[in-house]
Amino acid sequence: MKFEIRPCSFLTNKGVCHQHHATTKQQENNQKEIEERATTFHSMETEASCGQNNFEMSETLATFLASTPLLEEAWRVCNIANISFPGAYLVERIGSVAYIAFSGRQMTSGSDQKCRNLVALSKEDGGVFAPLYRHSEAEEPMVHHGMLKLFFSMFPSLQIQIADLMGKVKSIVITGHCIGGTTASLSALFLLCHLLSLSVYPPMSVLCITFGSPLLGNEALHRSIRHQRWGENFCHVVSKHDIMPRLLLAEIVNHIPHIQALLQFWHCCMASPHLPVAGLSSQVPSDLKRLLFLSVLKDLELLTQADDPSESLFWPFGSYVFCCQEGAICVENVASVMKMLHLMMATGSPNQSIEDHLKYGDYVAKVSRQFLQARNFEEGIPDSSYEAGVALALQSSDLTDKEPVVVMAKECLQMAQHSDKPNLNAANLAIKLSKIVPYRAEIEWYKACCDEADDQMGYYDSFKLTGASRREGRVNINRHRLAQFWNSVIHMLENNKLPHDFDRRGKWVNASHFYKLLVEPLDIADYYRTGMHRERGHYIEHGRERRYEVFDKWWRSVPEEENKRSKFASLTQDSCFWARVEEAKECLDNVRSERDATKRQQLWHKIDNFEAYARQLINNKEVSKDVLAKNSSFSRWMEEWKEMKSQVQQITPLFPGFVDGKVVP
Repeated sequence: MKFEIRPCSFLTNKGVCHQHHATTKQQENNQKEIEERATTFHSMETEASCGQNNFEMSETLATFLASTPLLEEAWRVCNIANISFPGAYLVERIGSVAYIAFSGRQMTSGSDQKCRNLVALSKEDGGVFAPLYRHSEAEEPMVHHGMLKLFFSMFPSLQIQIADLMGKVKSIVITGHCIGGTTASLSALFLLCHLLSLSVYPPMSVLCITFGSPLLGNEALHRSIRHQRWGENFCHVVSKHDIMPRLLLAEIVNHIPHIQALLQFWHCCMASPHLPVAGLSSQVPSDLKRLLFLSVLKDLELLTQADDPSESLFWPFGSYVFCCQEGAICVENVASVMKMLHLMMATGSPNQSIEDHLKYGDYVAKVSRQFLQARNFEEGIPDSSYEAGVALALQSSDLTDKEPVVVMAKECLQMAQHSDKPNLNAANLAIKLSKIVPYRAEIEWYKACCDEADDQMGYYDSFKLTGASRREGRVNINRHRLAQFWNSVIHMLENNKLPHDFDRRGKWVNASHFYKLLVEPLDIADYYRTGMHRERGHYIEHGRERRYEVFDKWWRSVPEEENKRSKFASLTQDSCFWARVEEAKECLDNVRSERDATKRQQLWHKIDNFEAYARQLINNKEVSKDVLAKNSSFSRWMEEWKEMKSQVQQITPLFPGFVDGKVVP
């Protein structure tokens, strides 16, 4: 399907007054309430990020949205965009809050055979979304190709409008209905990435609210957004039976013509919101509605039955507000979101799945009012506040009288409640860290003993040469225990089970760095003692564990202190120093036997570079005294290197063409 993008439409404050003069005073009052409650919301948000209360962000956000007119205001501007600005967006400023609303009457290139194609952001965005993939370790964040093209068609004008708002407003609410919701999400991601690159204080608040928006990207996008702690900036409102937010979770390649017809029907309805939805829906053929409904419902059921949500091509991110006539519930756990998408749609009909996409105005208007209503427990008061919360959520979802769906819905909500809580996980990790201190202390004691031993081999060589002894066996066990702990920390962080700034917290950066400096020399010793370098290659390129590379990144993110040392370090500050020594030893052996002058020169150059590097570390006192022990690998290598250089110096006067280990004309 081809689509046409109209130029950006900008609705000035003057235009708002002219077109909506009768409601301006009410809007200003609403805005004051939003701003007052926003202050409370951001303080709760800050406490949550510091682990000082028990709220998850979905609960906090739900309370904030339900107790302010924000949802109603967001839908109001969406409705104006739907009616008056097809294929474009509007900007409206009220006090210190700006609204950017993308029309739902957008057409994207998602109607051809590539309708579910994802494209890597890094290949298409020109660096606009760089913070989302700059630190990506595994799969790249990807988004729907057609949606991304639609966003970039509006991007030049959007940049101008946002630049104009900077410094003039405290908050920007970006909203959109239908396909306009995905454009709103991409716009919010752009703005968050842009603000991250600026040192703006106080920081501008950004909130994206979508209504009936299809999904946007893959699991890696979800992880990147959570890693940046931006999930709380996105609220996706989904009506109970609306098929649109569920479409991309299904295989829809064979239903492209039906989706085209459905989008055209919705666009006509959006342009004339005063017409009754029930009457208009009869224009859509019954077999089309039934076919789409059953197809999507079947694929959703298969997806929710899978053990791993990662089987889905598209992943939700942010918080989802599921709304209906009875109220609304807010969920952020991925598996719970997918299951609620299935369970709520399963209670509907083909007609409802089409009509619900056009009823957001009705549902949103009821959310704030029903937030204030007291609810009754027909089966008595639950035993705990947790059970009461689940019961109220079931009432709000209008699933209490629908067996066996209510049982599955209750399990789904309980799973959402028990989902990973980053701050609680971080607190538990701190306890585990204290429990592994004895393992680390035993290795420290071992190092101290080696450094003071009569054999004067030092820490590294003692472990490498006597690894089979009982004492070294204990150290080896502790080495593996510590590795297991730190691997689990990295796994939790990369699966977004820890706070977004965990890898920048001083306690964990310092603890991981100390572990790396203490234990990696033992890993290197074990690698060369067992001959792994002969099978795989040298340690740094072929044997280094990934956790150490991760800890290197953590440490580099901390500003360096330029304090000159007065004595040698307790631990060598380059944890790979001994691996470099092993490589230098091999180079020295090879330079003796190498007959090719060019290769010999290269080896000589490598040895020179390592010697210069080692001397710099020693001069800066950035090595431990075990490096300089009389019988350490490094000391013995230095003796051999000095001897070879002296031999070369003796040969040079006899053979003037022999310089630095090579023959020259």
